[in-house]
Amino acid sequence: MQVISFIIPCYASEGSVALVMDEIRSVVAQRPEYEYEIVAVNDFSPDNVLSVLRQQAAFDPQVKVIDLAKNGGRHNALICGCHYATGDYIVFIDDDLQCPTDQLWNLLAPLESGNYDVSIAKYPKKKQSGFKNFGSKLNDAVANWLLGKDKDLKFSNFSVMKRFVKDEVIRYTNPYPYLSGLMLRATSRVTNVVMEERERTIGVGHYNFKKSFALWMNSFTAFSIKPLRLSSGCGFVCAALGVLLALYTIIHKLLVPTVATGYSSMMAVMLFLGGMILFVLGLIGEYIGRIYISLNNSPQYVVRETLNVQRETAVFETGSQR
Repeated sequence: MQVISFIIPCYASEGSVALVMDEIRSVVAQRPEYEYEIVAVNDFSPDNVLSVLRQQAAFDPQVKVIDLAKNGGRHNALICGCHYATGDYIVFIDDDLQCPTDQLWNLLAPLESGNYDVSIAKYPKKKQSGFKNFGSKLNDAVANWLLGKDKDLKFSNFSVMKRFVKDEVIRYTNPYPYLSGLMLRATSRVTNVVMEERERTIGVGHYNFKKSFALWMNSFTAFSIKPLRLSSGCGFVCAALGVLLALYTIIHKLLVPTVATGYSSMMAVMLFLGGMILFVLGLIGEYIGRIYISLNNSPQYVVRETLNVQRETAVFETGSQR
């Protein structure tokens, strides 16, 4: 009998996470050939979600609870859950009831057919703010460029992957995980399944600008050196323009000796070049800083407590396999 592991990152969801688990049980019951387990990761939530998770774990032994000692963000929490998931299929699902859990079997069908290794829900219209829609489009454009992702392939909060993909994902032990990149690094057999995202009925979203920017930086620096190559290209173009401008200025001065020296244009060029230099230095510094933190073995997550977890999985509780 095959097992489906549901990984739920939990943050400020004490009013909804139990309902998500109830719906999971109801949907899985439709297919007796499947068993389930739920790995709920409390990402240092400020509310009483841990108490709700404790109740669920006491009621259902198939619910594993992982309590993290500090907040690390959704991707770190999902990576943590992957270490404790033992199923043949791994489902990423949110804690806010927006994921259409009733469409699970449609999402799983491409993997059951053997044609794909990862299946991701594709929402024609995302039920989120304009700012988040802009951020999603920007992140998608960056992924297309940096990771070579098919522009028609979209990532979302509801997805399922085979166990071997999960095993490859958890091999990444650095403190800046980006799951989309890790999935694409493991396999190219990834597909979308179109479905409607639900309206948010409980709670509010917690992906603010700071978290969105941090995730964008992970995608921008973790899996490619293309930004460094782009900065080198910009430097070459600016140098070439500088040479051409210098030649033009000399020739123009020789032909028209009375021409006045342009103070404003010179300041504009200096400001532009100075800005480009600072931008490139900042980009290099970002790479170097992340390398330094990674070399210091900074963990992806730290586990404070677990419930319904076998002791042999405790080796992962520091978030590092080094």
